[in-house]
Order: sequence, then C-alpha cells, then structure tokens
Amino acid sequence: MAAHRFIGQPVKRVEDMPLLTGRGLFIADLPVANPRHAAILRAPYAHARIVSIDASRALNAPGVHGVITSEDVAKLTRPFAVGVRAPVKYYCMATDKARFVGEPVALVVADDRYLAEDALELIDVEYEPLPAVTDPTRAAAPDAPLLHEEVGTNIACRRKMTYGDPRRAFEEADVVVGAEFKFPKISSTPIETYGVVASYEPGSGVLTIWANFMGPFILHSLLARALNIAENRLRLIVPPDIGGSYGIKTSVFPYMALIGLAAMKIGTTVRWIEDRREHLLAASSGTDRAAYRELAARKDGTILAMRARWLDNVGGYIRSPEPGCSFRPIGNWVGPYRLQHLEIDAGVVMSNKCPTGPNRGYGCGHLYFEIERLVDMLAEKLGIDPAELRRRNLIQPNEFPYRTPTGGLYDSGDYPAALERALKIADYGELRREQAKAREQGRFFGVGVALAVDPSVSNMGYISVALDPEVRGRPGYLPKSGATEAVSVRVDPLGKINVILGSTPQGQGHRTIIAQVVAEEFGVSLDDVTVTDEMDTFTRLWSVSSGSYSSRFATVGASAAAVAARKLKAKLVKQAAYLMEMPEEALEFADGQVRPRAGGEPALTLKDLAGRVHWNASALPESMEPGLEATAVFGFPEAKSPDATDRVNSSNTYGFIAEVMAVEVDPDTAAVKILRYVSVHDAGTIINPLIAEGQILGGALHGLGGALYEELAYDEDGQQLCASFMDYLVPTASDAPQLQIEHLISPSPFTPLGSKGLGEASSMTAPAVVANAVSDALKPLEIEITELPITPSKLWQMIEQARSRKS
Repeated sequence: MAAHRFIGQPVKRVEDMPLLTGRGLFIADLPVANPRHAAILRAPYAHARIVSIDASRALNAPGVHGVITSEDVAKLTRPFAVGVRAPVKYYCMATDKARFVGEPVALVVADDRYLAEDALELIDVEYEPLPAVTDPTRAAAPDAPLLHEEVGTNIACRRKMTYGDPRRAFEEADVVVGAEFKFPKISSTPIETYGVVASYEPGSGVLTIWANFMGPFILHSLLARALNIAENRLRLIVPPDIGGSYGIKTSVFPYMALIGLAAMKIGTTVRWIEDRREHLLAASSGTDRAAYRELAARKDGTILAMRARWLDNVGGYIRSPEPGCSFRPIGNWVGPYRLQHLEIDAGVVMSNKCPTGPNRGYGCGHLYFEIERLVDMLAEKLGIDPAELRRRNLIQPNEFPYRTPTGGLYDSGDYPAALERALKIADYGELRREQAKAREQGRFFGVGVALAVDPSVSNMGYISVALDPEVRGRPGYLPKSGATEAVSVRVDPLGKINVILGSTPQGQGHRTIIAQVVAEEFGVSLDDVTVTDEMDTFTRLWSVSSGSYSSRFATVGASAAAVAARKLKAKLVKQAAYLMEMPEEALEFADGQVRPRAGGEPALTLKDLAGRVHWNASALPESMEPGLEATAVFGFPEAKSPDATDRVNSSNTYGFIAEVMAVEVDPDTAAVKILRYVSVHDAGTIINPLIAEGQILGGALHGLGGALYEELAYDEDGQQLCASFMDYLVPTASDAPQLQIEHLISPSPFTPLGSKGLGEASSMTAPAVVANAVSDALKPLEIEITELPITPSKLWQMIEQARSRKS
C-alpha cells in the first residue's frame, strides 16, 4: 500500500477546527424554534409498585404546558419489541412498577428546564416498596424477588449450545483448569449526555425527532411501532456532532419515544437534555457478569476444549439489542485458539439495576478476561511460560480464512507474528529477568500477556441465536442477517466531489477517512472532496443496520465509499469515451482525468468532463444517463442467519490484538503501577494511522477504567452508590500509561481496501492483560485475579488475607 497518496497517511482530521473553535453543532445547539423543555421525575426505589400518581398540582404550576404519566404511556404507546421469547413489557416509562432507581415515572413540559424541575416536586406518587435484587446469581434463583410477574422468572433468556464433542475432550484431557469470574457493570461516560428534541406536525402526521442517536437504525422500526405511527411518518435526524458514545447512545431510543410522545400529546416542540446524574443513574451501561469457565488440555499445553456458563445482568428490563451482551461474540467465542470443542450455557437475567446495552467492546471484554486468565492458570499448572503456551495454540497464518467451531469466519491474520512482535517490543525476556531480581528483593513485579480476536461489523443475524433453532425454523419466522451501509458520490459542475454518508459518527473522524478514500480513488486533492455525514431518515439512504457501532465504519462504510467512487469513475469513462470518440476499453480514469491507457493525448480532466455533462447533457446519447452521481450499498455475503446448529458468522471482519504489560504492586497500599504497556494490532489496511492510534489509546483507557477503577455499584436495596463523578472514578490523563503501539497488517480479502475494524480495540484486552500482570506480580502470595475492578482497597484486603494464610 506504499504507493497510495492518501490511504495509510496520518492526515489531520478535518472535523477538528469547528470543535476547537466552539462551532460544533451538538444536540443542545440545534436552532429549534420555540422549544419547550422537559424534566423527568424518576423513581426513588429500585423495586416498587406504583399505586397512584396525582399530577394536578404540577399541571397548574407556572409555565407548565403538560405532564406525561404512566397512564398516558400505557394508553398511547406499546412496549418495545424484544429479541427473546420472554414476554417482557418495556415501555418508555414505568407503567405498573418501578424496576430500578431512576426509572422515569412522570414527565413535565414547561417554558424552561427550571420551571419543569420545580413542577416535578408537585407530582404526588404513592409507591408500594417491594424487595429488590441486584446480584445476577441471586436474581436467577427460584425464590428471588420477581421483577416481571408475566414472565414468571427473572431469567430473560437461556441457551445451552454445544460445538464438537466437549464431553469426550474433557474426559480425555490430562489437565483441567477452571475458575469463577466476575466482571463489573461499567459505563463509557461520554462527554455529551443524551439529548432529544421532538416536534409533531398534525397535518402531515409526521413526528420529527432529533437525537444524538448512533444507530443501529433497526431501532427506527421499534420506535415507530412503540409510538403507533407508520415508519414513513417518523423522521429521525442526528445532529452533525455527537460528543462520544462508545455504544451508550444506542440506548437513547426509550427517551426518543418518551419525548416524541410528549410532543404529540402536548402539541409543542419539546427539548430534553440529560444531566450527568441522570446519565449515570438511568441511561445505559455494560452488563455485569458472573461466570464459570474451564479449559481442558494435554500435558504439552494443547488446549482441547472449553466449557463456560455465565449470567449476564441486563438490569430492570431486557431491551434491544440485548441479549447481544451474551451473543455478540459468538463467532469468536474461542478467541485466537485452535480448539474445536466448546460447551456454552449462556443466561441473561433481569435485576433491579439500570438496563444495559452496547458498551465499548460489547461482550468481548468479559470473554477475553475469562479466557486469557484461564490460559495463564493453565500455564502455571503445566509449568509452561504463558507466552509459549499461547504460541502452541494459535491459529496459523496458512489456515486463513479460518472457520471457528461456532461459525465465525476469520478473514486474515498472522497471530504468531503479532505475538512475537509484541514480545520483542516489550523485551519480554528482559522483563522476566527483571522480575526475578524484584522477587529476590521482595517486590511485587508482574508481567502479563493477553491476546484477542477483534470482531467488527456485526451481522444482525447473531442476535437470533438467543432463540432456539426450533423457533427460528417455524413457518412465518423472519430470519435476520446482513450488515450494509450506503454512500453516494457526486461530481458538481466545477469538478469538485461531494460524498454523502449517514453513518452517525461520534468523533471517529469519518469525514477525514472518506475524504482520503475518495481522493485516492479519483486521484484528486483532499480539498477537492467535501463529505457530509448527517443522518436524516427522510433524506439519506439507509438500512436497518446503518449506524456507527461494532467498529464497522472502516470496513462497511469506507468500502461503500470506495465502491461508489469506482462506479462513478466507470460512468465517467463511459461518458468520456463517447465525447472523445474513443473505445471505452482504451481509456482509464487516473490522476483526476480520463486518459488513454497507452498514454498520450487526448485527455479530459474531471472539471472538463463535469462541465460538459452538466451544462450540455444533450451531447450524450439518450441511452446514456447524464448525471454524475453513483450510490453503492456495500454488504457481506457471509453475513448469514444462524444455521440449525447455532453456527453464525457473527461479525464480518476479524482483527487481532497482542498485548504485553509489566506492573508493580505497592506492598503497603496495593496501588497498581503500570511500568510498560505494548499493544500490537492487526486491523488490515490502516487508512489513517493518526486516527487509528487515537482509537487504540481511547480503547485502552476505557479498558483500564473497567479493570482498575470503574464500577456502577449498588447496595442491597438497589440504590446506586455512584451517581456522580465524585463516586464513579474514571481514569484521567494523569492515570494514562505510556502505550507503545504497532501494527501488523494483513489485509482482509473481504473488503475493497483490505481494512478491518479497530474502534473497540484495547478495551477488550486491557482488563485481561492487567489481571494477568497483577496475578503474576502476586504469585508469591498465590493470589489469582478473577474479579474486576482491581481497586487498591480490594487488592489490599486480598494481600492481607494471603499474608495471614502464610503466617
């Protein structure tokens, strides 16, 4: 790829100047005419029956235009559709019971937010408190407090799946290791919280909702259904700028429905901007998980089989796209290892916590924390170096494309080479020698290794694995599959290029990336390309899978742009051939012009050709379309529905991550200090290394937050203990370690540019590599890290208990 002018170059982001100069246009900046403002009354109980609501005093308060209560919601809306068979009724507001602290129970619309907040205090709600449950294991018990009586259990979904012959593999194994694991409930805490503006036009019946919603736009259908309006009467618009998401803003859709309902019922434009307390209390987060996992192996370290059972805690309701927390990584459930025998018992439970949704790494942080910890435990039991044990089990480069036992199709890679590069950069041998010296001195010095397959561009079909094959095979069942994106490319009369996307970026640099791709294809300068990336379901071409999630843009989005550019170039060559009176096959488009393949004259520049076609369209024959525009919808043939044996290619490209970390644990304070952190990534063709490095750094910080600092903790009554940044600790710039990043490039054969996803990156591996390094540091005390986060207080207690056992 060295011959490229723009692809692979660290081009500075074109998005940054408006943001740096305060000219960004976020949801709160939208110039909406005469909006009224909403405030939400939230439940103070984790579990309570709503006996009555009296909003009469609030309705008579100054400046109040209307109130929405559970009665309105139950009468005027329908519960959102869910992807499981359990009859869970999830509305945009509590209708019968509050099932988590912070659940909306009423909404006030007033002239401003202050008046709306004041009016909330005038709403009288009578509650009947009920017992609460927050632990997933306890919630799954038969005698647990029941959240949804119509379901009859707190288990929203449970699937047991077998691939290969794991029973026999475990029987024939020389050694088996297993452990229980706990992963915390964490949020990615974007800078911008949720925001929604809604306006209803009674004459046309069109409801327009502006929201910082990132997709997937399958939720457009869910919203229309919930609001009882036709899909072609629901217009969703995403503002030009979104201040981060990391999956969290997938779950803004219940508030889109609530504010939309308020606009329709009260007859005014309504604006709602979430504050930080509301966000931490009641927006969305990743799931907390309780798991048990086992590995079976031979004496030489060959991993034969894996068994796992887990309970993912989705909070008060299961809502779309859950239970993706459990099934999104199904194609890469075995990680980078060659084992073929697997047994899974995946359970999804509801409890009295805030509902969950996608969070950076969606399900993969849990997966690799468990697998990579077990690989280290196996290495310890067999007396094999952890890096060497991984070498012996990696998928080899000559095996790609590689089909996993669960149906994943790994497109490309050289996993051993990436591991070796990470070990070399970290100077692994020297770290081990340094560790030996540290232990002689009584210091807790540890080295950790973690590997991960990095899935991107999720196939919509994976979510239907939550249903039994018998259900999926019934007549009338609509299969789910696919992962598509659309891009349009146009040439204006002066030969400048305009590209139109609908990918809802949240700061990833989509405009820059697409400008690089299209400028490369046409052989023009970056200044000749203008990219517009704003979603409007009435004016943009989109599909149910559109959006910016699952690290999909560099693959499906950039691929659609490249294909659209190539279609338009072919059209330009055809038009030029007619105008130049030359055979089409004798011409090519290169360096911004159509010219003879053999060289020489004549040639038509893009500006010349655009001028002729735009201003003298009749010069072309009637059989030739005169316009200078092309649209491409790019998808993946392997994005199929699950088969009858629960195999599915759950993602469409698969990168790879190899990380090495060295830490030291303070023996007195138990503080973890990261001494070295190396991360090697294979994301196929890197379109912009500068942006890629930013994604990796951001992902690593998110992963380290969940490993060392963050947890949305609750007490036994379901009260959240960290509804502000005073209590919910996130890593800051001063906590960020020096991260050495390198790339090993194995282009994907499934994308036009060879690109793969990178956006979730080290968020998946950081928890595993930290846990491995800290466990290695504390090996003299026989401490194994199986629960996150590794806060100093928790670690100090573990150290003291270990010392007591040894004394």
